[in-house]
Amino acid sequence: MSFSIAGIIPVAGQKLDFNMPWHDALMAIGQDYLAVERSVVECANAGCSSIWIVCNDDMQPLIRYRLGEMVQDPVWVVRQYEYNKKDFQRPIQIHYVPISARDVNKRDCLSWSVLYGAKTAHKICGGLSKALVPDKFYVSWPYGYYAPTFVRKHRGHISSKRNFFLSFNGKTVVDGEYLGFTFDYDTLNELKDQVVVKSTGLWRDPSTRKDRLPIDERFSYKNFKVEDVFGDLSVENNDKIELHNYWRIDSWESYCEYISEYGSKAKRPSEFILKYKEWNGIGVDYE
Repeated sequence: MSFSIAGIIPVAGQKLDFNMPWHDALMAIGQDYLAVERSVVECANAGCSSIWIVCNDDMQPLIRYRLGEMVQDPVWVVRQYEYNKKDFQRPIQIHYVPISARDVNKRDCLSWSVLYGAKTAHKICGGLSKALVPDKFYVSWPYGYYAPTFVRKHRGHISSKRNFFLSFNGKTVVDGEYLGFTFDYDTLNELKDQVVVKSTGLWRDPSTRKDRLPIDERFSYKNFKVEDVFGDLSVENNDKIELHNYWRIDSWESYCEYISEYGSKAKRPSEFILKYKEWNGIGVDYE
């Protein structure tokens, strides 16, 4: 029985201090290479069967213009000894998920994009077939840089029942770092319950309505940092893999530091892996 992983890339969330005409996730991390593209390549190397980019409608067209609707699985993109290599390629679908209108300016932080994207992926895939329901969710953040190919050799850990965490200097997403990790559906529900508590002061039991937070505190969730949401995850008894290098690129200062130290070394993946492509429409043959 195959193990299905849905890649989640949170784009919608708090605005950073770049103040560029384009979205922060579209900052260049190398020549002709964008931060959100690195996240897509990381999900492909992690063995994701689908990729879900959580972005609002105003930023979706430009991101989609760069990425299209698919990326190739690097493991299968070039089968050196096969006669017809295209027959063995495994394209990975890219989906674009807008934040719900009822969450805008209420709890639409970067961490909520992760939870909302995972919930949407589970709901849509489950609606098509139980066989397509993701067993795990792999999160790749656009605001941290490390080699996206690093996770390829750890696919076995990522596709196991134990959760997987990337770390650098002993720190993980639990400490607020933009490092990849996995979680399952049960963990998703636990984190969503915490959203209810932290944003309204209520559990889902209506009998606790008397404990509701004051109005000016109910929507503080939209300003939560990564560690405020994922800080309670347990790293113990799970797989934790140490990275060789890692840079935060969530501010102009840290971005400049990354560019000066490593920007010239970051290379865009081959067009065999990352190139704008769309799926043929139903009943349409473009050849």
